[in-house]
Amino acid sequence: MDGSTVRAYVDLLRMHFGFAWPLLFCSGTVLAFAAYGGFSWPYLLTAALIGFFGFEAGMVLNDYVDRVYDTRDVDGRMTRYWRLFGTRPIAEGLIPARSALILCVVLAAAALVLIFTLPFPHAIFVALIMGYSYMAEVFYQVRKRSQSVPVAQLVGRTDFALFPVAGYLAAGMPDVTGLLYFLFFYPYALAHLAANDLADLRNDRARGMQTVPVLYGVGGTVTWIAVCTVLHGIMAVFFAGVLVPVAQAGLLIGFLLLVAATGIILRGNGAPEAGMRALPLFHVAMVVYAGGIVLGFFV
Repeated sequence: MDGSTVRAYVDLLRMHFGFAWPLLFCSGTVLAFAAYGGFSWPYLLTAALIGFFGFEAGMVLNDYVDRVYDTRDVDGRMTRYWRLFGTRPIAEGLIPARSALILCVVLAAAALVLIFTLPFPHAIFVALIMGYSYMAEVFYQVRKRSQSVPVAQLVGRTDFALFPVAGYLAAGMPDVTGLLYFLFFYPYALAHLAANDLADLRNDRARGMQTVPVLYGVGGTVTWIAVCTVLHGIMAVFFAGVLVPVAQAGLLIGFLLLVAATGIILRGNGAPEAGMRALPLFHVAMVVYAGGIVLGFFV
């Protein structure tokens, strides 16, 4: 495998974001340890690997399903943001579609093998969420090509919101804490996706994708992001009630970052350039949320 092929796989997997997915998954797992006990380093490492392999499989699946539409891109900024070397490997022919599909299956299978090392019923809970999430991802990618209301976004983003919940269920049981994590994270996921689509508006128009900015315009997207951020903040108050002070501080700092991101979008009148400036704050906020929860377990 030569250097260009390695770079293509790095871009396919969005490897510079790779640390975030196990961190987010494990934020749920340590919450479950705090509530139910059973902590061990091997268990936490297993959870981290499940989160990494499972999410990376979803990344590859995303590019595989959209491989034809990605050839229509006219603006490379989002590609450079999400991919270290600025390529769309399947669409550009750097990685054959069949090879990408095989990689997706291998990554998902690795996650599934690790999932079934978990005790019953945790393995079943996580496996069910994993299966649902991949179906939701495909639904989102296909449905957003032709819709008059954002059903794809509302359904598809449940997979991201369930990701830390799967981490929770890897060591815990369905309960109020898991539900609160979902209700806290789901509005964030919707706001994040709208900001992402706002930044990528030119490409979505070129691809014919019916995203929130395409359906409702810039003004409607700004309202969508603001409303989701407010709902996220409301649910943060309830979620904070089951967290330790360090994790509560992480929620506060992360939410302030989202408020700043929303302000950037508002001051920029919803322009794609404002979405690009705001997007990193969404991702830092997520890392702060998850990192605060993990840190709160150990201090």
